[in-house]
Amino acid sequence: MACGCGRVHFRAVNTSSLPPLSAFDAAIVDLDGTLVDTLGDFTETLARTLADLGLPAIAPQAVEHRVGKGTEHLLRSVLAHVLGPDRAGEAAALYEPAWARYHRHYPDVNGRFSVLYPGAAEGLAALQAAGLRLACLTNKPRDFAVALLQAKGIAGHFAAVFGGDSCERKKPDPLPILRTCEALGSVPARTLVVGDSSNDARAARAAGCPVVLVTYGYNHGEPVRGVDADGFVDRIGEIGG
Repeated sequence: MACGCGRVHFRAVNTSSLPPLSAFDAAIVDLDGTLVDTLGDFTETLARTLADLGLPAIAPQAVEHRVGKGTEHLLRSVLAHVLGPDRAGEAAALYEPAWARYHRHYPDVNGRFSVLYPGAAEGLAALQAAGLRLACLTNKPRDFAVALLQAKGIAGHFAAVFGGDSCERKKPDPLPILRTCEALGSVPARTLVVGDSSNDARAARAAGCPVVLVTYGYNHGEPVRGVDADGFVDRIGEIGG
């Protein structure tokens, strides 16, 4: 994608050295772990799915470390965890039934066991008030993402929503970021990516977008401040503050 301006460079561990929001035309915001704490939704859906297969539930902490790379990765890694390395063949054989049951249960669970992070709605409103066009980009299936945004009352902030099934590849590949920039009519250098994990940061870096990570969220169980990002914030509303 062509870029008509130089990249905005900044590095910070707090918001004091971030550029003003006028440096950006748009923002691409992650969903799980960034706007909404969905660990309860994932844990409940997986418990129902595993029960259907005659398998034990998985602890929330083990689920948390597997969130963020899409449904396929989540299911395969959970089956491998529950069954263990000696039953890898059985885990592979159960993937398709698990996929079907997971997608049957998730619409009923979606949003019921999750909560907005403090300041998330206000942060989105502040980004909009600063003139940024917003899109939500997640590795969650798009239909699930749209329903969750609506359930939490924040769907109206977004001009577009893209899920893990919206492109041929998922984050950390840059393609979803680039496609979202196109939809927003913005160049990567003036499009801020807001996320909670190395997946978001790697995708943003490869696409040529500045990236800020929230200090809460999942990040696959690893410390988020160890990720190569341009800044870190405790609340989305602190960006550009």
